Amino acid sequence: MFQLRKTVISEDILDKEFVCNLSACKGACCVDGDAGAPLEQEELLTLKKILPKVKKFLRKEGLEAIESQGPYTTNEFGEHETTLIEGADCAYVIYDEKGVALCGIEEAYNQGETSFKKPVSCHLYPVRIKQYSEFAAVNYDKWEICDDACSLGKELQVPVYRFVKQALIRKFGEQWYEELDRVAKERNVKKL
Repeated sequence: MFQLRKTVISEDILDKEFVCNLSACKGACCVDGDAGAPLEQEELLTLKKILPKVKKFLRKEGLEAIESQGPYTTNEFGEHETTLIEGADCAYVIYDEKGVALCGIEEAYNQGETSFKKPVSCHLYPVRIKQYSEFAAVNYDKWEICDDACSLGKELQVPVYRFVKQALIRKFGEQWYEELDRVAKERNVKKL
């Protein structure tokens, strides 16, 4: 672990390699697990605001879950998450013609319906952020459903932090990312 401004970062995001391989995993991270995607406080209002534009992209089951539970839920720890369909699929999941799980929010963004791409936690994956009072912990979340992404990342030699570059910039800013990149390059020089 090392500190960068008000973040404490796991070295795994510099050392591990990762590139999503949707053709292999079929978007399993959006349908597996027992919780929705973590949401930041400011995203709650955004979800409510864009929902009318996103609805036309969603599946019937997703719309029903959102209708009955709301655009997001709150867990027992007071953390907000995307709504789930019967405790499994994210309510915002849609499927392409090959059966790959995609994000209905991102599809609305791609179609120019909204300027909100998707929740930042989804954009950042496999990086997870845990906010504490004085700092944010930036960690790599190893999940076996992403083994193909790890293999592809290794083949293409793309470290996790580069794979999620745009999401890290979205979360922490361009300057923060440039500092992180500098740390990674200095670490690589020391390894040689």
